[in-house]
Amino acid sequence: MFAVIKTGGKQYKVAKDDKIAVETLAGEPGDMLEINNVLMIGGSDNAPTVGTPALDKAAVFAEVVEQTRSAKVLVFKKKRRQNYRRKHGHRQNLTILRIAEISPTGTKPKAATKPKADAKPAAAEEKPKVEAKTKAAAKPAVKKPAAKKPAVKKSEE
Repeated sequence: MFAVIKTGGKQYKVAKDDKIAVETLAGEPGDMLEINNVLMIGGSDNAPTVGTPALDKAAVFAEVVEQTRSAKVLVFKKKRRQNYRRKHGHRQNLTILRIAEISPTGTKPKAATKPKADAKPAAAEEKPKVEAKTKAAAKPAVKKPAAKKPAVKKSEE
């Protein structure tokens, strides 16, 4: 099953477990988002359902994987022989989503059981922490005195 959704002024064709990068959406990593602007739902077994412009009850549920930024785009303007040059960079804020479920009726997916972040494994508690040496704790290097050069003899002629 696939769906065509609209978010951030762009349209995306998505299927279950797809990862997509969209313009910034509110949410922390691990949050579940509901995208109601579904334009079309289709599958291999039946004809696709197209909305006018969107389907009323359909929804796509996605999990926020991370909030990140895209690669830098450089904008360079120049007018020849006028000594005019402008260089400007831009990085777009993005949200990486993993599609959890496509629902033609808008029913929410069953909550997946995730281990709590507060609970630590028993093996991790037993291990002692080893502190890493830092540059401040290391001894400063001792400088050796410069080697004395032999005196140059002047020749008498």
